Amino acid sequence: MARILIAGAGIGGLAAAGCLLLAGHDVEIYEQAPALGEIGAGIQQSANATHVMRHLGVLEALEDMAFLPPVTEFRLFDSGEVLQALALAATHRERHGAPYLQLHRADYHAVLAARIEALKPGCIRLNATVTGFREEAGGIALVLADGTEVSGDLLIGADGIKSAVRRRIAGANRPEYTGDSAWRLTVPVGRLPPGFLDGKSSIWVGPDKHAVVYFLRGGSLLNFVGAVELEERIEESWTQKRPWTELRADFEGWHPDILTIVDAADRDACYRWPLNVHPHLESWSAGRATLLGDAAHPMLPYMAQGAAVAVEDGAILARALAEAGSIPDALALYERHRKPRARRIVDESRANRRLFHLPSEAALRAAFAERNMDRERSDWLYNYNPMTVEL
Repeated sequence: MARILIAGAGIGGLAAAGCLLLAGHDVEIYEQAPALGEIGAGIQQSANATHVMRHLGVLEALEDMAFLPPVTEFRLFDSGEVLQALALAATHRERHGAPYLQLHRADYHAVLAARIEALKPGCIRLNATVTGFREEAGGIALVLADGTEVSGDLLIGADGIKSAVRRRIAGANRPEYTGDSAWRLTVPVGRLPPGFLDGKSSIWVGPDKHAVVYFLRGGSLLNFVGAVELEERIEESWTQKRPWTELRADFEGWHPDILTIVDAADRDACYRWPLNVHPHLESWSAGRATLLGDAAHPMLPYMAQGAAVAVEDGAILARALAEAGSIPDALALYERHRKPRARRIVDESRANRRLFHLPSEAALRAAFAERNMDRERSDWLYNYNPMTVEL
């Protein structure tokens, strides 16, 4: 079995580590942060990811802390008219054999990290900033900021959109601003009217902006993301606060339910970050190094699939190592299988930006009338099982 080094202890890196450890590999994870944890708020995991969570033995724990939405409704920004709906909850489980979960990122990350530590205590190294790698005879050396080099058989870059491993494989990252920036905030449900939105997820679409609303932690917390078109470009960061008054002004004239959420938000806990698009990579691998998740295929959050696709990557990479005769062959198999699906999801997420921001109610109604989002996503997105799909 191989000695595998992973740069990054985010959700994708941890999921990959779990799959690799269960397959019998020796794994070490190098994380630049001084402590384990996740920033951000809500995250959605459909069956294509929760199959992997079952394999890792954490699905029951995640279900206990998640919210299982009955439906996601696409609604007009001002009237609240329902244009379409995605069937979730029992229907999603029945169709795809695994649940659709809405989770707090911090909860999800903590469960995964605990599982990895149980599988191999001490395998996550903190305060370990990866700066690059170099090939060596029969292996690869991971290079850390303090000058330390760590040898292994395979390096996985799971170190996000600013990946040092990606820079070494594909050169400098050149993101392009979409023109959208996204607000994010959470609101305790106790601040909202009783039975607010009936626990339903919703995507509110309108000219130049849209909003995504769903529940976390058993329905006790509401997650709000509002994408607005802005000329101003700011640093790509999850931690930049902006004045609540700007948030309120951005959604002036929207449905009373949206304004109820905004008015219930903590005034000093409103965050906004820019949304960028990144060019497709021709190759994810070089020698004995490869990429997964945002390091390989960063995507807009307009299909709720970024973390799910990273989880898929880790599961497929572990299976490719088991099926191929060598590490180079395994990486070639991994890329052949993963790149077409990841590219499709990246491209469709970009297309959703145009769909969600059409300039009039008439245009939005016409566009949604031509689509069956429930069937589309069931037929190719959610029905993918990384644990059983043919490689």
